[in-house]
Amino acid sequence: MSVTAEPRRTSLPTVHSAQPEQAGIDYELFLDCVHCGLCTSACPTYLELGLEADSPRGRIYLMRAVTDGRLELNDEVHHHLDLCLDCRACETACPSGVQYGKLIEPFRMHMAKVAPRPLNIGWLQRLMLFHVTPYARRMRWALAPVRLLQRTGIDRLLERMRLPHLLPRSLRQMHDMLPRLRPHYGRLPEILPAEGKRRARVALFTGCAADAFFPQTNVATARVLQRNGCEVWVPRKQVCCGALHYHAAREEPARRFASRNCEVFGPRLDAVTDHVDAIIVNAAGCAAMLKDYGHLLHETQHALAAQKFASKVRDISEFLVELGPVK
Repeated sequence: MSVTAEPRRTSLPTVHSAQPEQAGIDYELFLDCVHCGLCTSACPTYLELGLEADSPRGRIYLMRAVTDGRLELNDEVHHHLDLCLDCRACETACPSGVQYGKLIEPFRMHMAKVAPRPLNIGWLQRLMLFHVTPYARRMRWALAPVRLLQRTGIDRLLERMRLPHLLPRSLRQMHDMLPRLRPHYGRLPEILPAEGKRRARVALFTGCAADAFFPQTNVATARVLQRNGCEVWVPRKQVCCGALHYHAAREEPARRFASRNCEVFGPRLDAVTDHVDAIIVNAAGCAAMLKDYGHLLHETQHALAAQKFASKVRDISEFLVELGPVK
């Protein structure tokens, strides 16, 4: 009797795919999980709910069972996979190095195509999530009234009068999550020269929501890089990393953002005279997304550019360790 090996790439709901190379699930990643359960202590949904199906180990079992055709992609499976926050805290806890993000994210993309369900959020949250937050300029304008209220102290007066409790639920949630905002002094210069002898030339990814909420972080990042001998390039036409759309199973908008960033940063990655040594990020969520561009765009015309882009992405702390101290 002959045994047929399972294909490397499979599609939902079974392993039998007419075009397996076009699917996004890498079956070998399922096999990395040894079901030890060490991930459960790092998973916020498991710690909160205590259900095996709401742990990384349980979700991997569900995804593999659906992919193998042993389990139907029903509402219960959908529910447990939807509850995943995609924080990927399980990846750092896993001794086997399971790449959970590369399983749950493409699986959700397939779920959205095979068994689409409406996004269970209000219209205002949907507007903010997909049409305001990913765009830095729109986000700055949206936060301008909030900055004014906070600087004048009116927000504290409204709190004492308990007026925020009268807001609709979605607005109240946004209000409760708002941090204290610093003044935004506009965009950084496109080129910031190194202090002393130039040791490296880097590009700074400023982000969208992060730049609007915490502009001082980008200013501090640029200053630290300059003082460590780095010339800093801040591309004017960079866009959102695409994480907000990708995590919400909106693959095409995420790919458009990723492709645009590859086009903006790409020429300097290949340049001879003003070559960029690294793309610096100071937001962990953005860094994780940017490092996955090779996976996200592997079937597009930007595949090679995305791989090169992803290989250059460094967290600010990661890069400074590689660069070493100033001598």
